Amino acid sequence: MPTLLLAALALAALADLVSLAVDFHPGHAVAKPLLMPLLAAGVAVRGASRLLVAALLCGWGGDVLLLSDADTAFLVGMASFAAGHICYVTLFLRHGRYARGGRRATPRTRALLLAPAYAAALVTTITLLWPDLPADLRVPVAGYSVLLVAMAYTAATRFGPVTGLGGALFLLSDTLIATGVADWPQLPRPDLWIMLTYVAAQFLLASGTLRTLRARPGPMATYGEVRSTTP
Repeated sequence: MPTLLLAALALAALADLVSLAVDFHPGHAVAKPLLMPLLAAGVAVRGASRLLVAALLCGWGGDVLLLSDADTAFLVGMASFAAGHICYVTLFLRHGRYARGGRRATPRTRALLLAPAYAAALVTTITLLWPDLPADLRVPVAGYSVLLVAMAYTAATRFGPVTGLGGALFLLSDTLIATGVADWPQLPRPDLWIMLTYVAAQFLLASGTLRTLRARPGPMATYGEVRSTTP
């Protein structure tokens, strides 16, 4: 990622987190919408896949919408994040096989071990949250959770530990949001922890994905897409 864009991203992230720590909402409202466009621009100029750029921009849409307290904005914002997870899952499934010089990014045994762990996390979370969620949000949150866990699982099993950690942090961040919606007891300054884990998640997903795609064999076309040279 270019130094200037990386510095701008770090400054925006710091401003956002400090604003949340001191409960300065105007600072959060200004800094938060800058984060994903800066990250998307940073990976785009490095030749990132269109799917990666799209995933980050979907995250930006969700970030902006979730600045509002309106129920409709929450649902549309969740849909925007869901679209981003679909982009990530498509990217990981489509190009994960190219990681590590053409071999699978993660041994099949690890994938088999992680599958029941992520499935258990999904079932447990939905089961525990379901009674405390507003009735009109139960099905949307459950559906979104399936996409979120699918993203985290494919990040870990197709692209390795950096993207895997990013997926896990994204899962943690959104679980913190869901517990707030369910009116569970929260940590002090819950928005600070949500944004801290979210920004780290998106950065790790983007940087880990970009590194893997750039290291794979084969020609790189615009935005990192592979084109076959075979007639």
